[in-house]
Amino acid sequence: MYYFYVLENEYGELYYGYTGNLKQRISEHQQGLVPSTREDSYSLVYYEAYGSETDARNRERQVKCHGQAKRWLKERIRNSLRQD
Repeated sequence: MYYFYVLENEYGELYYGYTGNLKQRISEHQQGLVPSTREDSYSLVYYEAYGSETDARNRERQVKCHGQAKRWLKERIRNSLRQD
């Protein structure tokens, strides 16, 4: 199983990624082992499971590169995100 996931820090900033081991990857983020999330504390707010690594990677690319996909995702998970 492969996962596309969304993390959020205490400032409401989102991080998007994909992995084959969600539990381990979240642990790496929380331990500061991932350079792009090292500075802040991030928590998991959303994930999608895929049977194919290519599908998970494509979903990450879609959300990162296409503003419309990012907007739809944020709308979909708005109640899970921090309310400022």
